[in-house]
Amino acid sequence: MSVATEMERMAMRARQASRALAAAPGAAKDAFLANLADLLNARGEEILAANGRDLDAAKAAGLDAPRLDRLTLTPAVLEAMAGACREVIALPDPVGAIEAMKPRPNGLLVGRMRVPLGVICMIYESRPNVTIDAAILCLKAGNAVILKGGSEALESNKALAGLLREALEAAGLPADAAQLVATSDRAAVAALCTLDQYIDVIIPRGGEGLIRAVVSQATMPVLKHFKGVCHAYVDAGADEGRAETVIVNAKAQRPGVCNALECLLVHVRAAPTFLPRVGAALRKAGVELRACPRALALLGSLARPAAPEDFGQEFHDLVLAVKVVDSMDDALDHIHRYGSNHTEVILTEDYGRALEFLRRADASMVGVNCSTRFNDGGELGLGAEIGISTSKLHAYGPMGLTELTSAKFVVLGQGQVRG
Repeated sequence: MSVATEMERMAMRARQASRALAAAPGAAKDAFLANLADLLNARGEEILAANGRDLDAAKAAGLDAPRLDRLTLTPAVLEAMAGACREVIALPDPVGAIEAMKPRPNGLLVGRMRVPLGVICMIYESRPNVTIDAAILCLKAGNAVILKGGSEALESNKALAGLLREALEAAGLPADAAQLVATSDRAAVAALCTLDQYIDVIIPRGGEGLIRAVVSQATMPVLKHFKGVCHAYVDAGADEGRAETVIVNAKAQRPGVCNALECLLVHVRAAPTFLPRVGAALRKAGVELRACPRALALLGSLARPAAPEDFGQEFHDLVLAVKVVDSMDDALDHIHRYGSNHTEVILTEDYGRALEFLRRADASMVGVNCSTRFNDGGELGLGAEIGISTSKLHAYGPMGLTELTSAKFVVLGQGQVRG
């Protein structure tokens, strides 16, 4: 059987399973999650053994330390995965919820009901825990899911996918609601990207190269973000102590993630006092500063000259671009040119400029006097997320359970007809 035929049959089974899952009661979906949490605890040795085979192969292939770290499962990671199942049980089921029912002049009641998207295909790299994190959210939201992980995690993902199917069947739900693509053949992704008659949406999660490859091939909608180029603008008159704390956290707390700060913009009136202060704090945290000429004049030995390509760069490291701007308009122009619609924040004590920045900065999260690191589903109260979308259709920002559903209009009448 060809890879294309195999993917089409998998997608057909997922479509069939999605109908049953869309109609499943919340209690059955929560039973699946409870079953899965128990299995993750009970089968830990089996999962870690599979992960060990992946790690051995990855080391032999010369994978670097960061990718080995992302690939590694531990008892603590397995416990966190089981905990995530229990946390999702506690979240309200969005399916069937009716929003904003309003009466019309003719007596009709018009509202919108949350419904599953249908079949979601997740394509992701490295981290085998994504197999569980993605599946539990998709399934709780009533969607079937096709999982295509990286070839380096194939043995780990196969073990985890087996638990998903076992937990589904024990809850009386179709096992085909969660299927793993168990081949490393790249033709599988190309085939999945053309199956829009069965797959409703693709969510790629990984590096920019993977995401652009999926976007270029997909015939169905893709929920994506290419990169996280996050900015913080320090306004004139900002509380410098608070701004320093926020900037250091946004850059240094976890520099390799998509919501880490990548560029600091400072108003020209704040720069003479603030830049030396925050520069010293950032250098103490191990951050390399790459500054524009005006910022460099104030930072001196704390920084080095920025190259043109440093602006708009997602460093994934303890590196920060710094620029002095003449106004908030200049800051917003810079963000418009170099931002990636991910996260933008302003540090200010001026209420009017704070509101103007919130309105004009175009990003999936815009914040006032807070770290960029808060653009995360758990931190924003979603409980969990499947990723952050920088597309404006159908979701903008972290994607939790509600974002994994759509809304259809429902109309309640008493015999009304249209004249």
